[in-house]
Amino acid sequence: MIKNPVKKNFEDNISYLRTELGVGKSFDVIHLDLEYAERRMALFLIDGLVKDDLLHLLMKFLAKVEKDQLEPDVLNKLMKTSLPYVEISKEEDMDIVVDTVLAGPSALVIEGVDQIILIDARTYPVRGPQEPDIERVVRGARDGFVETIVFNTALTRRRVRDRTLRMEYMQVGRRSKTDIVVCYIDDIANPDLVKQIKDSISKIDTDGLPMAEKTIEEYISGRHFNPYPVVRYTERPDTAATHLYEGHVIIIVDGSPSVMITPTTFWHHLQHAEEYRNKPVVGAYLRLIRHFAVWASIFLLPLWYLFAIDPELVPQQMSFIGPNDPGKVPLLLQFLLAEVGMDILRMAAIHTPSSLATALGLVAALMIGQVAVEVGLFTNEVILYLAIAGIGTFATPSYEMSLANRLVRIGLLITTAVFHVYGFVIGIVLFIIMLARMNSFGVPYLWPFIPFNFRAFRDVVLRSPMPLKNRRPRILHPKDPDR
Repeated sequence: MIKNPVKKNFEDNISYLRTELGVGKSFDVIHLDLEYAERRMALFLIDGLVKDDLLHLLMKFLAKVEKDQLEPDVLNKLMKTSLPYVEISKEEDMDIVVDTVLAGPSALVIEGVDQIILIDARTYPVRGPQEPDIERVVRGARDGFVETIVFNTALTRRRVRDRTLRMEYMQVGRRSKTDIVVCYIDDIANPDLVKQIKDSISKIDTDGLPMAEKTIEEYISGRHFNPYPVVRYTERPDTAATHLYEGHVIIIVDGSPSVMITPTTFWHHLQHAEEYRNKPVVGAYLRLIRHFAVWASIFLLPLWYLFAIDPELVPQQMSFIGPNDPGKVPLLLQFLLAEVGMDILRMAAIHTPSSLATALGLVAALMIGQVAVEVGLFTNEVILYLAIAGIGTFATPSYEMSLANRLVRIGLLITTAVFHVYGFVIGIVLFIIMLARMNSFGVPYLWPFIPFNFRAFRDVVLRSPMPLKNRRPRILHPKDPDR
């Protein structure tokens, strides 16, 4: 049922579009009064979002049209003969016309016709598909997603030429009308998973998506007080294509250079494209080192602190563990101050111009390193183990996962300080229980560790050779389990 149909009266249609689009109030909304084939027409467009040369060419074609060439069916004659363009359609609902024009396409209103022609000749300001800063590789593709949704779908389809690749278009936001694409391979992806994700997106009721994909994630994932991400972000088209072939569903949001991979487990956030750009043995080594760094970033500081406050737990052969000089500030306070200082430096680095980055690094090295130790604020051991934890944090491929691990590390430090060995053990148990209770669109977060699957867990721990990875993840319930 059309709520606001296009009227036969030309002036009424023009008046409504001028009012709703804000012609005269917004300088970038353009209304052109035209006359072709002795018939009044009007063109509505947004300056900066259309290809001027293309519209000029179409207007030249219209200028050559004679009146008798449009009779008797004006609309069809224009669309099929006089406007030789691929992305052209007609619309009967005025509200849809307004929303479409604000998204970039142009609207051609014709006198005496109760439908409006929409010409999708839009273009967006866009940067080139450069290599993502977060997911760099030594050897491999250098292109990355950008902020324009059509470019991102093209980069994905370039790598996935499967005839069942589906790009389903949706819009979210009563005011923003943000474009969203749900991408999956129909012959592989579980249809129940696809339906669940599409239903979750369609139920989002908000006026806009100012933070693009992050706002979508918070609506569809829930768990607002759980720091661990249940979707994975990537800016690499090859990473997105790899997950599509496994049976995952990709969510692409206009205005964001990151796409969301769903569903994901804890282990997905520890994988990196670099592991698959090397020989299997080298890739397996890199993955083991990465896992060691991540676990060290979570547990090493609390474990050392436990040994420092309970020296009797340290074996005789490892008596060197523990501070030689506890310092003037309690160890727990030293760790908390160092953690806060690291985050302050991280935020400062984000807001510091690249020309001043070296100066910031020197200041940080002096403040947190030499001077802080000399004045007794920190001990050398605290700086050492904090540096190891910081390196492990930066070695985590997923930025969201690294921040969540940092919060867990601080929580373990506090519970260890309060309850000593019981606090350390209970904190780890609660950490594992929290992860085991999580799921991402029905997929257990710790799979294949909990519930345990030997073959899948082997592929998590070691980077298996590609010829041996002949089955898709069973937990995704793909239509086609064999590769």
